[in-house]
Amino acid sequence: MAKTIVKDKLNRPLRDLRISVIDRCNFRCQYCMPAEIFGPDFAFLPKSELLSYEEIERLARIFVSLGVEKIRLTGGEPLMRKDMPKLVKMLSDIEGLKDIGLTTNGVLLPKHAKDLKEAGLLRVNISLDSLDDELFGQINGRNVGVKPVLKGIEAAKEAGLGVKINMVVKKGLNDSEIVPMAKFCKDNGLQLRFIEYMDVGSTNGWKMDEVVTKKEIYDILKEHYLLEPVDPDYFGEVAKRYRYKDSGVDVGFITSVSESFCSSCTRSRLSANGQIFTCLFNGEGHDIKEFMRKGATDEEITDRIIMIWSGRKDRYSDERTEETAANRKKIEMSYIGG
Repeated sequence: MAKTIVKDKLNRPLRDLRISVIDRCNFRCQYCMPAEIFGPDFAFLPKSELLSYEEIERLARIFVSLGVEKIRLTGGEPLMRKDMPKLVKMLSDIEGLKDIGLTTNGVLLPKHAKDLKEAGLLRVNISLDSLDDELFGQINGRNVGVKPVLKGIEAAKEAGLGVKINMVVKKGLNDSEIVPMAKFCKDNGLQLRFIEYMDVGSTNGWKMDEVVTKKEIYDILKEHYLLEPVDPDYFGEVAKRYRYKDSGVDVGFITSVSESFCSSCTRSRLSANGQIFTCLFNGEGHDIKEFMRKGATDEEITDRIIMIWSGRKDRYSDERTEETAANRKKIEMSYIGG
């Protein structure tokens, strides 16, 4: 399939699409959906406000025609959306799409991993912020222990899915878990991604002094392991990767606070309520759902996406300060995914 390669004002191509399929989650993690905000009376999106699978597939196909090669399905917790293997199969049939992944807390993987793999899913990123049951229960806001997530990891591996572990590190909360998590992942052949605590959304009470930087985490790890840097696999790869010298296992760092990667960001995001966001830290999106539902043709949708991306000049992480983080309106993680 011939592609129209579209670039933004900083000459960054459109290569990756993150699709949030639902704004609900069975966890209440402090850095994403804190329970005091997302309580029993919180008004989540009605089904009519969510894009249908057919609408998602249509938009994904158009994005692929504009250069997207990788799609990641997110939430909320994407596996709370009914019939996710059906969507994965629809996306896997798009000519020119090279990779489909999914970010999940892992709890529902024992039920769905096999079907997702058979539908065409290639890999999962599983969030796990501690190996200590009490601490993990505190972080996820549901007092869920580690065991259900470990079962999800095993189910994904048994299904033949690639598995990466995501650990958000917050100073004074779970920074004591850095070495135990590294050991667990290394011993089990799992790629680990340490993620700096980010100011996504406006409800997590983010403060700069609660960030544990990549350098700090790396300095802790090198007291226990010999690490060697790994070259990026492609332009726009987010993780700064290292390899344990005594194994083939990688460990990586997502450094959007301490070492910005805005200059090579190739990601667009489609929110759970059908808006296109050109930056994880945007407060305003571009409504594509209503435009589509009013009868826009594929050509008109294509032109709209080209206009949105070619006008993009976002570089929030380059410009972040404590003041901008506190005062800038940002979309919540539960709508836009990771």
